[in-house]
Amino acid sequence: MKRSPLLVIFITVFIDLVGFGIVIPVLPYYLESDRFRATPLALGLLFSSYSVMQLIFSPVLGRWSDTYGRRPVLLLSLIGTGIGFVALGAATTLWMLFAGRIFAGITGGNISTAQAYIADITTPENRARGMGIFGAAFGLGFIFGPAIGGILSKWDISLPFYFAAALAFGNAVLLYFMLPETVTPDHPARAVPRGWSHFLRQLTHPRLATLLLVYFLFVVAFSIMTTTFSLYTMYRFDYDAVHNGYLFAYIGGLAVLVQGVLIGPLVKRLGELPLVITGALLLTLGLAALPYVGPGVYGGLPTLLVVLAAFSVGNSFATPTLTSLASKSAGAADQGGVMGATQSAASLARSVGPLLGGWLLYSATAPRHMTDLTLRVTFWTAALIMLAALLVVIYYARAHAADFVPTSAAAMSK
Repeated sequence: MKRSPLLVIFITVFIDLVGFGIVIPVLPYYLESDRFRATPLALGLLFSSYSVMQLIFSPVLGRWSDTYGRRPVLLLSLIGTGIGFVALGAATTLWMLFAGRIFAGITGGNISTAQAYIADITTPENRARGMGIFGAAFGLGFIFGPAIGGILSKWDISLPFYFAAALAFGNAVLLYFMLPETVTPDHPARAVPRGWSHFLRQLTHPRLATLLLVYFLFVVAFSIMTTTFSLYTMYRFDYDAVHNGYLFAYIGGLAVLVQGVLIGPLVKRLGELPLVITGALLLTLGLAALPYVGPGVYGGLPTLLVVLAAFSVGNSFATPTLTSLASKSAGAADQGGVMGATQSAASLARSVGPLLGGWLLYSATAPRHMTDLTLRVTFWTAALIMLAALLVVIYYARAHAADFVPTSAAAMSK
């Protein structure tokens, strides 16, 4: 029970993230194609429409998973994701694109429910390691997904969306036959029914509220980078979807190494909060440096790979440990709801980040085209947001230092 379900969740998240990763390098070019001829602002709105729906519905789906079980919610979300991808591929107008993304956002509670599942089958001591394995599935998805998307786009720009839909539907079939339910009749979520008022009180508790704020700031800054990165490489390096697919695969490979192999021993030795702080620092420096990276005197591809390594390692340090800390701040009966709230904070951030990034990159100082100035403004704004997250987590670490002792240090003290 400790290994087999975790393996199935790993495969489920991996397949899901392959589908998600396929879209990332393709969608900016898809919107700029002759079919739509959309502006970067429309790209930001499209990303945001999905995230706004997740903001609203992730806590609802999380609470449903506490009440009705993890499997039904995971199946619903995977099928909805598949339908959303089909809508993207078949769209002939912008409103059809938005309809598909909105529907996928409403049903897209698979990530938070999978995290709640991991919380069900791991102990508090191993929670960060479990979330790290979850993050490794993310990383592998970003290795294969963007590369597949870039390759498939050579045949037809809409083909990657149909392929992603097939993966989502296949994922639902795999989950139906292979994943056992963890919310059994004796599970605390069913044995001790809790109302929404209890859940809302938990969200306003200072510890969890601070963690959600940090997570929100992290994702705002990171989503500014991911939304505008393909446009940045197109402007600076003249890269296309294939090149960006390889770059995202590189980011994913480093994430697999850190989250799949290193995160467990590092948490055991150092504790979760030092890794969050280190991750925030790496991301702040990387975002501040990115506008200076380019061909020739700017360092070229080798420098870009170094900066992307800082992004990947920093995000890999911070994301699973923040999720683990949020999970530990709630009881077993509320894991689905709290993980849903965490993803809701991320969804709000993914609504703000793309809009802010698109507006800054094509701001009033350079209407309808980017310049070196707008690149600096965009990525420096993201760096300042990440710096704010760093300062908040340092405050949190000082306020709650006694509550977070590394496992190895605790063992030595005994």
